Amino acid sequence: MTAAMLVMGSAGAQDAPSAAPQAKRTVLDTHDQSGVPGKEIVIGTAELPAGAVIGWHSHEGDESGYVLRGNLVLKTRGKPDQLLKAGDHFFNERGAVHSLAAAPGSEGGAALSTWIVDKGKPLAQPAR
Repeated sequence: MTAAMLVMGSAGAQDAPSAAPQAKRTVLDTHDQSGVPGKEIVIGTAELPAGAVIGWHSHEGDESGYVLRGNLVLKTRGKPDQLLKAGDHFFNERGAVHSLAAAPGSEGGAALSTWIVDKGKPLAQPAR
């Protein structure tokens, strides 16, 4: 989603500060899980430019991820932050409230994740 930027119309007015960089999530494929009614497997990517953050959320299933490039920070409630670099992997169990961000001072990064989730439910739920 692209955030709108407020632009002042009068002469001499300054533009409002631009919105924070946005992460781009892409679902690449979805399949029913063989022999497991009500479950589906989803594979997708998250690209985080410098300064981008995917807010606190959880999944109705497990997530296994791999950092494709760059430097990211995985924050999970109740656990220490994990600094991740290209080639690192991570895991979020069902219901774990977590956030993913471009590491401070980095150019950001990208991750590939596979989720095994309850079919028919949203892939991610914002945390309360």
